[in-house]
Amino acid sequence: MSTEDAELLTLAQELLGRVWREGRHEVASAVRTADGAVHTGVHLEGSCRRSSICAEGVALGAARGAYPGGRPLEVTAVVSVQIKPAGRFRVIAPCGVCRELISDYSPDATVWITTVEENEVVPVRALDLLPDKSRRAW
Repeated sequence: MSTEDAELLTLAQELLGRVWREGRHEVASAVRTADGAVHTGVHLEGSCRRSSICAEGVALGAARGAYPGGRPLEVTAVVSVQIKPAGRFRVIAPCGVCRELISDYSPDATVWITTVEENEVVPVRALDLLPDKSRRAW
């Protein structure tokens, strides 16, 4: 993981460490845009599952809000963390909806995930998280 991406990991962990609450705020995400700016977000669990918002969506929304007008949102890297049992942070892959959202806005973004079989943190291109994804023309 590059120094820049390790910074995303640190920021996501720091955020989650400050706000974590079981069943309410269990995931934090940090994204870096092409200009080097970093934006973070935390998962918001609602009383009705449908009202919940993932940390990645919150971070992408914060990033989008930082760029006025028609300037495209260009995310270069995404790191999301969760606190697992024993209080250890773990890099997690985005859910299916967030995979769609990230790849819609920045298909070439690097998304850091933990592999299932090797339990290693590896980079994956956002669009590669959704094989055969249909793309809408914006």
